[in-house]
Amino acid sequence: MVVMFAAAITSVAAEITIPLLAKGIIDGAIAHGNKRLLIPLGLAAVGLGAAVALLNMTRRWIQADAVAQIEKTIRDDLYAHLQRLHASFHDSWQSGQLLSRATTDLSTIRRFAGFGLIFLITNILQFTAVIVLLVQLNWWLGLITFAIFAPVLPVCFRFEKRYKVLSRQVQDQQGDLATIIEESATGIRVLKALGRGRQAAARHDAKAADVYQTQVEKAGLLGSFWALLDLIPNAVICVILVLGTLAVSRHALTLGGMVAFITLALQLVWPVEALGYIIASGQEAATAAQRVLEIFDTVPLINSSEHTVELPSHAPRGHLEFRHVTFTYPDAAEPVLRDIQLELRPGKTLVLTGATGSGKTTMLALVPRLTEVSSGAVLLDGTDIRQLPLPRLRAAIGCAFEDATLFSASVRENVTFGAPDATEDQIEAALTAAQARFAYDLPWGLDTRIGEQGMALSGGQRQRIALARAILAKPEVLILDDPLSALDVHTEARVTQALHQILAGVTALVVAHRPSTVALADTVALLSGGVIAATGSHRDLLENCPEYADLMSAQEEEAA
Repeated sequence: MVVMFAAAITSVAAEITIPLLAKGIIDGAIAHGNKRLLIPLGLAAVGLGAAVALLNMTRRWIQADAVAQIEKTIRDDLYAHLQRLHASFHDSWQSGQLLSRATTDLSTIRRFAGFGLIFLITNILQFTAVIVLLVQLNWWLGLITFAIFAPVLPVCFRFEKRYKVLSRQVQDQQGDLATIIEESATGIRVLKALGRGRQAAARHDAKAADVYQTQVEKAGLLGSFWALLDLIPNAVICVILVLGTLAVSRHALTLGGMVAFITLALQLVWPVEALGYIIASGQEAATAAQRVLEIFDTVPLINSSEHTVELPSHAPRGHLEFRHVTFTYPDAAEPVLRDIQLELRPGKTLVLTGATGSGKTTMLALVPRLTEVSSGAVLLDGTDIRQLPLPRLRAAIGCAFEDATLFSASVRENVTFGAPDATEDQIEAALTAAQARFAYDLPWGLDTRIGEQGMALSGGQRQRIALARAILAKPEVLILDDPLSALDVHTEARVTQALHQILAGVTALVVAHRPSTVALADTVALLSGGVIAATGSHRDLLENCPEYADLMSAQEEEAA
């Protein structure tokens, strides 16, 4: 950065020196007929011109690398921070707003750092130096020149206030528009199936019209400001030509001084005209930085403890316990879970069931700390999970959710996401257990890319790939959130049979509704009204718990 600014300042100094050489040539070599001075002075001017070009090239080369590295560093830090933020943050933020901050806003910051910032500094130095030289050449003409430029400053302040508002408005609107486009792309099947394409297009057009109107208003403001900045330097040149001619005729200024004065005044045109772009770019960058800082200023609610402990090394592992756990959403009046007490011994399978909205998924999310208990504690092998390093905790927990999330990658990359070093035999075993061997029949086998969110696959296929991913990770505790809901009865039966073997020796906490999946359990827990209403075997609960029997009966009728 030091070399870059040194090159920029030296370039400005060399550029300012050239008019002074012209003055020397006219008032010295030409006025006195000393032709011997023409060649060295001319060569000096050519040398200064070449130096300006070389210094500008050096500055641009260093600058391009520096600002690209700045953008990359901020983007890496932003992505890492987004990964640390709690799940509720991502639930409350629109994906388009996050995307626009991570792409468009960072590019805006880079453009200002790569152009606006350097020229803001060099143009101020150039303007100041040129005004000083103009005053030295002719004090009253130099002061007049400065006085004509003086109104630019209050105009800039007035422009800056209005442009700041419009910049923030258009960047927020672009984030909203990006959200609409992203949602339309991911939900294209729903839009087509319900015939809502026109309505979606109308919604998009309305939001795009808002962006258009704000952009036009911003362009109009910028255009009028630039027009004024173009007018002032040209007015200055006209005044200099008239007053300068008068000064030469009265011998208050030499002819060479007049040429140098006009040439130096012309060097004020670029700093003044560029001021409009610099202020506009600076305001956009400031707004973009404010939007990015809104994310950086969000403090992760779930972190590793400052004093972490390690899990005991003795076997067996996977002893999971909910001890007086209560959970309340931040803005909710009533807790979702109340005084949950549940123990799951190593190698045992507990199926959690209950009516929709009873808190089953919330309870599962507490185990890998995707959300945090409001009171009480979740213990793994006798250790409060809040005292465990997050990477270690989540390495011990394998998850497969009902809404299977896959990535825009190959089947192999998705399956090995939690076990990148898995062998081909291990991958095949996991796919076989999850009844996902269909992957071998895809056009490029396991290397077939399955599209964004795995949308090239059916819902049941996505669930089975996600289940294979959880199985392959070989966790100490396996969390399955209704992982077979999208499967047909026959596939579910095969997967259930395979899971019987896989879950042997693995601690598993499974959310299930279907009686066939409940059969996996060593113990069944009924969650009702935010509390564990009953626990026992499937048969015992059917006989002794009317609520459970009604729930299973309703599920059987729905499946039929």
